[in-house]
Amino acid sequence: MRRTFLLLSCLSLGGCAWEPGQGFAVVEPTVRAAYESLADRSAADGYQRLASDYQVRVDTASMRLSGIELIAIASGSSGGFNPASPPPGYSLCHNGHCHRDDGALIPYEQIAAEMGGGGGASTVATLPVPEPLNLLAPEQRAVECTPDCALPETNVSRDRWGVEALHLEGTVRDGRATPRFQGERRFRWELTQATGSETPVTVLDGAMDLPSDRSTPPKAKLDLNLVLTAALFDAVDWSALPEGTNGVVDINKQVNADVHAALLERLASVSPEAEVTRGDR
Repeated sequence: MRRTFLLLSCLSLGGCAWEPGQGFAVVEPTVRAAYESLADRSAADGYQRLASDYQVRVDTASMRLSGIELIAIASGSSGGFNPASPPPGYSLCHNGHCHRDDGALIPYEQIAAEMGGGGGASTVATLPVPEPLNLLAPEQRAVECTPDCALPETNVSRDRWGVEALHLEGTVRDGRATPRFQGERRFRWELTQATGSETPVTVLDGAMDLPSDRSTPPKAKLDLNLVLTAALFDAVDWSALPEGTNGVVDINKQVNADVHAALLERLASVSPEAEVTRGDR
């Protein structure tokens, strides 16, 4: 994962001065989310090659977020964390993370901090993203902070994206010389919150390094970026998925529940990127 931390020296001591009531760091956040093609997966007609030799082309991709939380993790003891015996609220632990009940994949160190004596993880600020995001026409959006973009003294080390909805539609075909099915098939996969629920359908967890203290310039430009790619579909056996009466493979159908769950887990493993640029006012 690409993470860049650029520290610009202040031109003078006056340029680094803090005013009464000013936060230790004042964040200027932007958010971008995209579905992007990868050059090493490129195939004809806009398709992307999958590890399974199928090829996918996504024609519609949109996402809606409940918001992005900036998380500080207080230091503390490990609290007896054992990946083989996850604490309440978590299930399977592997590859450096555990599955939380809300669908998020949480790093071992964050769980250990939560179990220790340091106070665990706390939300420093939330970035509301009220409008849906068109992943095929991504834009870098300036967003606000709740309750404030002036942060207290802390170190922000995680960003947590709450996904309310995801809609992907496209076409799949077989790239093998002897295809497992003929021609092209339309497919649709959609994630939506349960009626009346405010719980995100999944939570994406990213890492960052954003100190909020007196030793760094107060101005902090924070660019958050989420990229989905065709790798999301690598494990799908498309020939085993039935077409509906309309000719569309609907991954949300109960008959495709295992594939839906596998895609959701793959999605939850995607880590947003954070670029922090520091400078004086």
